[in-house]
Amino acid sequence: MKFHAWFQCFSGCTVQYRLDQIVYRCESCGGLLEVQHDVNALKQRSGAEWKHLFDSRSGRLSGVWSKKEVVLPELEERNIVSLGEGNSPLIKSERFANHLGINEIHIKQCGTSHTGSFKDLGMTVLVSMVNQIRSRVRAVVCASTGDTSAALSAYCAAAGIPSIVLLPKDKVSIAQLIQPIANNAITISVDTDFDGCMKIVQEITKDTSIYLANSMNSLRVEGQKTISFEIAQQMGWDVPDFVVVPGGNLGNVSAIGNGFLLMHDLGLISRLPRLVCAQTERANPLYRSYREGFTNLHAVTAAKTHATAIQIGNPVSFGKAVRALRATNGIVEQANETELVNACAEVDRFGFFNDPQTGVALAATTKLVQSQVIPRSSRVVVISTAHGLKFAEFKTKFHQGRLPEVNPSLQNLPIQVPAETAAVRDVINGRIPA
Repeated sequence: MKFHAWFQCFSGCTVQYRLDQIVYRCESCGGLLEVQHDVNALKQRSGAEWKHLFDSRSGRLSGVWSKKEVVLPELEERNIVSLGEGNSPLIKSERFANHLGINEIHIKQCGTSHTGSFKDLGMTVLVSMVNQIRSRVRAVVCASTGDTSAALSAYCAAAGIPSIVLLPKDKVSIAQLIQPIANNAITISVDTDFDGCMKIVQEITKDTSIYLANSMNSLRVEGQKTISFEIAQQMGWDVPDFVVVPGGNLGNVSAIGNGFLLMHDLGLISRLPRLVCAQTERANPLYRSYREGFTNLHAVTAAKTHATAIQIGNPVSFGKAVRALRATNGIVEQANETELVNACAEVDRFGFFNDPQTGVALAATTKLVQSQVIPRSSRVVVISTAHGLKFAEFKTKFHQGRLPEVNPSLQNLPIQVPAETAAVRDVINGRIPA
């Protein structure tokens, strides 16, 4: 079957562009673009047929390219740039569910992807398209709070395409900073925040030979929506009651919403989950808007937060996120620094190793369960956006008591003893009574 997709203005214009055109905003009204698919063509296959096809590819292709028809159908196979992204585990924790007092909870560990974050899912799509039009592109650039730069630099390195990353000075972890450096990206530390870096990127990409890789380029969102497909597939083509997503620039919550909406439209799932976007209290423009019925976006100056990857005060994908939340009867919740720091440590005790952004989502989940917005009978999926090892310094500072928000009861440091069996036995018996 022949499938087709294109860019279309999100603001309601009828203007369309080919996906191989270098364009990020509507040239008529200036609105953001989004990828539209020929849904009527996709519906020529039944929901059952799509499920059978996707299941037949499970484990053989990346989590993104196993869904190529609903992502980037006209990309030539030879131009795919893949690093085995996606297919991340959906981990069910009965102990954590019992602790919260709800029926079921899973954590979708997107940080197991190649560069340690969900950004790989979008970057494989974007860089693959650049690979197809590389005669018109001399480099790809992004502004980043860390994870986007890692994904861009890795995928560009795999394809042999030069990459440029702008990082806000002293606002990303060492583990995040070293990734683009190791992949030979032109790494520029800018004395500003993410929003300041993004303004510079938008100016630079007026030169169309430098391709923009941030989520205002909706090719990124197309790859990230496969998170929804993976969740449904891993749950036997069923969906949870709630999906909780950390939100910064808001591309991921809109992508995940789009994935569920498309699956519902094609008959792969029979109902929609409620989306929850979780923001840090220090960078919470969507939460503020939600409290006012989404009437306006109130951009904020993002304050310093441990959740550095979502320290964004003027999110590009605000409108798209609002649409996804409205379509799924969604919720926006926030978490303060104390809540996110201790949620990370608390849930680690159930076998996880959570980054601070996921800590925001976990803290928001806890608050919504306690307020009974999430009923006790619910099945919940929390999106873990990055691997905790990228934030090892944050974890270390917690257990050393070097973060002001630490709950001392959650600290756990090595216990130093002499090289004597009796001393070791005393420690064990002191912690675990015989």
